Amino acid sequence: MPDDEWWRDKPTKAIPVEDGIRASTQRGDIGRTWWSRRFIESLEALGLGGRFERGRRYARAGQVLSMSLSTSIVVAQVQGSRQEPYRVRIGIKAFTEPQWFEVEKALAGQALFRAKLLAGELPIDIEQVFAGAGLRLFPDSARELSMDCSCPDWEVPCKHLAAICYLLAESFDADPFEILAWRGRGRQQLLDGLRGSIEQPETAHDDALVDVLDDFWGAPVTAPAVTTVRAAPDAVLDQLGPLPLTVGGRPLVEWLRPAYRALADADER
Repeated sequence: MPDDEWWRDKPTKAIPVEDGIRASTQRGDIGRTWWSRRFIESLEALGLGGRFERGRRYARAGQVLSMSLSTSIVVAQVQGSRQEPYRVRIGIKAFTEPQWFEVEKALAGQALFRAKLLAGELPIDIEQVFAGAGLRLFPDSARELSMDCSCPDWEVPCKHLAAICYLLAESFDADPFEILAWRGRGRQQLLDGLRGSIEQPETAHDDALVDVLDDFWGAPVTAPAVTTVRAAPDAVLDQLGPLPLTVGGRPLVEWLRPAYRALADADER
């Protein structure tokens, strides 16, 4: 037996962890939402599903000590049978800025998509939006994923990597924006991009100069006639409403009207 395979025939038992990250789903399939189930299905479609059973047990037993997700990469520590935890990394290709611009423009054009995202959900047809931009939200090729673990198991994914995949699915349940963040777009950045991509009503533009050169030195265009409506000089008093002041038994407004009319006649002269 080769020296690097001595551990295969040796039964190993993981060192128990008291405060590890434990999968909330202890029975049945992991993943409550369509997007987390779709993530697991995409991995199984790559031929990785048959190796996940032991990883699911690790996830449910709380053997994962830490896990963090950032653009393109997830890093974690998983406690195995050795004293030192294994270091796990799962990488995925992030989309470029121009690619995200196309996606945001398409999402912004659909009110239902915007409403779902603002409500913290992924629209059921969001994969079609990415497909329209020539992209896949979930990995469809093993070449899109980079997986490595510091354990001696040569299989990829090993049970430690598989455990992280299941916990990732549950984290996507809680916050679907983590899927998008993994691909390079955080929640606030995406929502800001959607607001910026909403098309504004088109405004009328002046004719291009080249189109009006022939008429530029011609006769000036006659401006349309403007009809002026002249208001009565004492109309402003009607805006005051009834006033309680009276002079000689007559409302003050009635005393002021002749004065306003006299001033207007003086201006015309």
